Amino acid sequence: MKIGVNVPNFGPGTDPGVLRAWARTVEGLGFDLLMVSDHVAITPDVAGQYPAPFYESFTTLSWLAGVTERVRLGTTVLVVPYRHPLLVARMAANLDALSGGRLVLGAGIGWAKQEFEALGVPFEQRGKLTSEYLRTIRAAWADHDDYRAGAIPLWLGGHSDAGLRRAVEFGDAWHPLRMTMSGFRDGLARLNTLAGERPVPSFAPRILLRVTETAVTGPDRRAGEGTLGQVLDDLAQLRAMGAETVVLDPFDADPAETLQPEVAWRDLAAVAASWKENR
Repeated sequence: MKIGVNVPNFGPGTDPGVLRAWARTVEGLGFDLLMVSDHVAITPDVAGQYPAPFYESFTTLSWLAGVTERVRLGTTVLVVPYRHPLLVARMAANLDALSGGRLVLGAGIGWAKQEFEALGVPFEQRGKLTSEYLRTIRAAWADHDDYRAGAIPLWLGGHSDAGLRRAVEFGDAWHPLRMTMSGFRDGLARLNTLAGERPVPSFAPRILLRVTETAVTGPDRRAGEGTLGQVLDDLAQLRAMGAETVVLDPFDADPAETLQPEVAWRDLAAVAASWKENR
């Protein structure tokens, strides 16, 4: 099982130097994948969790591709309706080629209603638009002479029935975000049921990384939250559930965390060292 890291590309502590340090830390610790979030207009509903400055995902990953060598690069998740699908297809294909085939395109329908309004995209139609745009992106990538997209993995988020059906139809992997272990198990069961006789996409969850000194208990404990032992046990359980990749998300909703990235780097180093020992 591969392990990735969701890097904050936003917030008061984030600048080009910090992003470069994040990338080199993630790659240096031996993680397999570096991912960033996606927003375009930092409206009040977005700013409450992802405040400015916000570094656009394709631009950021293109730059980080030049300061890394091995680690894969991805979006978790690109909000599909925000951009013309042919533009997404072109940017993704070019980024994949320029990075040496390292792109993973994680995609979703989005949630920030004010941001949709600012971009002139109908919020109520975001699910329908996402499916239409994904179909267009897949068709564009099939034009190998032009787009030369190769085999870019397409991971789809969402845990509603519609989101799971979309993952089955278009996705190489189902990419649910920050759920409990029981939530992941329930989602996988529903995914298999909804797939029917169609191929089931692989499982690539994103989980929280919040290492605590004492154990976190209770039914609402999110995967990746608790002592180092609990985090490692969650990773082992996810591997047993068939996860091919797990993305660790060290950002826990407080923008002030971006001012002290060393805290996240310490926790990531502990996970990397312990996971290697226990594999």
